[in-house]
Amino acid sequence: TRYFVDHRKVRVVGGQGGEGGHSFYSEPRKMFGGPDGGNGGDGGHVILKVDQQMKSLSSVLPFYQGFHGERGGRKNCYGANGACLYVKVPVGTLVKEDGEVVADLIQHGEEYVAAYGGAGGKGNRFFLSNENRAPMLSTPGEPGQERVLHLELKTTAHAGLVGFPNAGKSSLLRAISRAKPAVAAYPFTTLNPHVGIVHYQDYEQVAVADIPGLIKGAHKNRGLGLAFLRHIERCRFLLYVVDLSVSQPWIQLQDLKYELEQYKKGLSERPCVVIGNKIDLAESQINLPLLKEQIDERVIALSALTGDNLEELFLHLRELYDEYVKMEQSRGQRPVKW
Repeated sequence: TRYFVDHRKVRVVGGQGGEGGHSFYSEPRKMFGGPDGGNGGDGGHVILKVDQQMKSLSSVLPFYQGFHGERGGRKNCYGANGACLYVKVPVGTLVKEDGEVVADLIQHGEEYVAAYGGAGGKGNRFFLSNENRAPMLSTPGEPGQERVLHLELKTTAHAGLVGFPNAGKSSLLRAISRAKPAVAAYPFTTLNPHVGIVHYQDYEQVAVADIPGLIKGAHKNRGLGLAFLRHIERCRFLLYVVDLSVSQPWIQLQDLKYELEQYKKGLSERPCVVIGNKIDLAESQINLPLLKEQIDERVIALSALTGDNLEELFLHLRELYDEYVKMEQSRGQRPVKW
């Protein structure tokens, strides 16, 4: 079983260049034809390539070696270049080296050369000159570039479900999409992000990420901490899920926004909607009007368990998505599609 992996340390080494050829041309009645050793082929690169079918870094291995170039041959034949080694990574992969970001891969098909292959060596034909008519010198190929990279995945979804553990985020994602995060009748928190796709009749698709439950002090890396906040950073709009059955549910919303703002300034100011879950419980009927009085954001009361009022969420989710598309197009950028 492949588990969700959102960070990976990878050592990449480019292919070594092929050795230069060392030979002299000779045939009957032409004994001294001169040097004819060809150059060696260049080593192959190791390239990270974004594939939208990949959803995790679990298939990325800890070490990659590029293909070597071939040795130069006789009759001025150059050695073949080593083939490029492509490593598939998911959309939203961040590449770091020594703590610094060197690449941010957010578009399908985007490529980044992680390690360059070494140059091929020179054959003795390369050193032919009027001063040296029979060069004996040939050079070996250069070694490939070697690097240690840290790959970090930030889930690229349109909407992010933000809420404390047991607020019903996983149940809500199961209700609006075909994603199947684990749910149960007892309290527990999701450990890995899940992405569900909401389909509309005009074939538009909105990606909704169920992020692991947040706790107080997450910006200080408590609980799942930064592992949670890393994935919410790239969501275009947020869906705050609060449990209406607890007393003073608006306190949950205040704490959630505080954690987001402490992690990254302005994160809590993104377009959002507040989802009051568990409206099927008696306590929720009492707390719903109190919640609407305490906050300014729009509140959608629903039940992920029974499916009550999911239609309102579908409509508003599409409104948020359409606004995002218009904003990206007005900036001359291409919106993320699933």
